[in-house]
Amino acid sequence: MATKTQSKKNSGSSKSSRKTKASKFSKETYVKWYKDMLLIRKFEEKISQLYIQQKFGGFLHLYIGQEAVAVGTVSACKEGDKHITAYRDHGHPIALGTDPRVLAAELYGKITGCSKGKGGSMHFFDVEKGFLGGHGIVGAQIPMGAGIAFAEKYKGTKNVCICSFGDGAARQGALHETFNMAMTWKLPVVFIIENNNYAMGTSVERTTNVHDMSKIGLSYEMPSFVVDGMRPEAVHEAIEEAAERARKGDGPTLLDIRTYRFKGHSMSDPQKYRTKDEVGEWQQKDPIEYCLRVIQENKWLSEKELKEIEDWVKKEVAESIKFAEESELPEPEELYKDVYKQDDYPYIKEFLA
Repeated sequence: MATKTQSKKNSGSSKSSRKTKASKFSKETYVKWYKDMLLIRKFEEKISQLYIQQKFGGFLHLYIGQEAVAVGTVSACKEGDKHITAYRDHGHPIALGTDPRVLAAELYGKITGCSKGKGGSMHFFDVEKGFLGGHGIVGAQIPMGAGIAFAEKYKGTKNVCICSFGDGAARQGALHETFNMAMTWKLPVVFIIENNNYAMGTSVERTTNVHDMSKIGLSYEMPSFVVDGMRPEAVHEAIEEAAERARKGDGPTLLDIRTYRFKGHSMSDPQKYRTKDEVGEWQQKDPIEYCLRVIQENKWLSEKELKEIEDWVKKEVAESIKFAEESELPEPEELYKDVYKQDDYPYIKEFLA
C-alpha cells in the first residue's frame, strides 16, 4: 500500500490511503517479477561466497531483500527511461535486462565487464539499457539524476529519469538544492528513497526528527508517497503514477519506498545495530516468496515449470562466473582510456609511444 503525504497544492501532511489491486497484473508479469528477483537473489548469494573466497576485491553491497523495488520500478517504466542509483547497484541492471555475465566480469575487474573492469561493484553501467550507474559518492546521483531529467526535457522527449538513493544519502545538502530546482523547472524525474531503515549502521530515527521520509518533499510542494517496497505491485503502481505525472510535464515525485536489506550494509558489516528477531520479521515479507505464493495459489505454473526457472537461474549464475573467470584482465594502457574525451591528449601519446 502506498500512502500519499502531500498533493501539489497542499502544504500540510494529511494522508489518504490507496490499496494495491493485485488483480490488474497478469500471470506474465508475476512470472517475470519472480524470475528476475530470483536471478538477482542467486547472483548476489553466489558473488557473496566468491568475495569471501577473495576471488575479487573492493567493496560489495548486496541487494538481497530489496529486489521488489528494482523489478517493480522497471516493469512500470518505458523504453527510453533512464535509471541512476547509488553503489548498491547490482539489482537494477539485472532487472533492466543486462547480461549478468558482464556484471560478474566487472566484479572480477575484467575487460569484458560492463565498465571495462574499471568500476567494480559500485560502478555498474549499461547505457543501452538506460542504466547510468552505480555511483560511489554518497548522494552524488541525486543532482545527476535531475541533470539527466533536464536533458530529457531539453531534448523534448517523454522519457523519465528514475533517481534512487538510500535513507542515508537523503541527508546530503545537494538533495535540497536539487529538489528546489527540479520542482521549479518541473523536471521529469522520480526520486526514490530506497529506505531500508539504516544508513550503513545508523537508523533513520537516530539521524533525523522526521521519521516519515516522504515529508522531505513538503517544503518544495513535491507530491510525496510512502510505498510498500516488499511488494512489486505497490512499487509498480507508485512508479507508474509518478512517471505519468512527469511525462505530462507536472514535474517530480518523491517516493519513500520502505524496504529492508537482509544482509549487512557491506560484506564487512557485523550488523550489531539490529537484532536477529528484527531481521527475521522482515524476512517473513520476502518479496520472492510472496510472488511464488501468488503464482502457486493461482496455479499459473506447475512444479515442473517452477523447477525449470530455478534451473535456468542456477545455470545463468554459473555461466556468469565462468565467463568472468575466463575473461582477460585489462591491458595497462586502459588506465589512460575513458578518462578524458580528448583521445590525442599529449600524455597519452607519450605513454603509448
